[in-house]
Amino acid sequence: MRSIILITILLPAYNEEKSLPQLLERIAAYGQANPAEPYQVIVVNDGSRDRTPEIATAYAARMPVHLINHDGNKGLGSAMRTGLAAAAKVVGPNDALVTMDADNTHDPALIATLRAELNKGYDLVIASRYQKGGQEIGLSPARHIFSKGASTLLHFFFPIQGVRDYTCGYRIYGGSLLQRAVATYGGRLVEEQGFTCMAEILIKMARLGARVSEVPLVLRYDLKEGASKMNVSRTIRRYVVLIAHNWRQ
Repeated sequence: MRSIILITILLPAYNEEKSLPQLLERIAAYGQANPAEPYQVIVVNDGSRDRTPEIATAYAARMPVHLINHDGNKGLGSAMRTGLAAAAKVVGPNDALVTMDADNTHDPALIATLRAELNKGYDLVIASRYQKGGQEIGLSPARHIFSKGASTLLHFFFPIQGVRDYTCGYRIYGGSLLQRAVATYGGRLVEEQGFTCMAEILIKMARLGARVSEVPLVLRYDLKEGASKMNVSRTIRRYVVLIAHNWRQ
């Protein structure tokens, strides 16, 4: 059983001026409740047209927040690629990386549960909507069917023991796995530009022999400010491409 030294929290953000302050406050509260567990935050501003970068800069004055700016909106995959590359430079083998959505739908308090599960000897732990105790609050029936259907389809083509939720972005990665993935794949670790990148990352890390587990997640979509940024038809097409490119490799 290992003990994590430092947790780095990666937040890819695009036009999240309403949600980011609430999320950073909740992360700060998590840090205050767990003073013996140091953390830092990396915000990747993906070309936001609102005050997202200014908010991240303001919070950096009172909590460990580091801001990386894209010069335009390049998509979630590009933000994850930038963030993972930056994290790999500061996350040691005994540290961990947490990825979360920046729209305040993921509760930072769950980091403690993710961390405890990782410490059991896993390399990657997913906050899963589909484990017993998981739930989606405020998500439309159509979006629920789409998300559940995507995970079911991906599980058929890329079965990973113990995994039900292939697309949720709330995860914790062991530092040694992150370093191994970056060393193995380099810039090819994240080739998808959109929301399909989360499934891509999971599939590629599983191929490295990662031991994966899940803990239940209550997704609070009712706390999301503004409309979803997902283009469903485009995302469906990209899942087809992802499966075609990665199946039987």
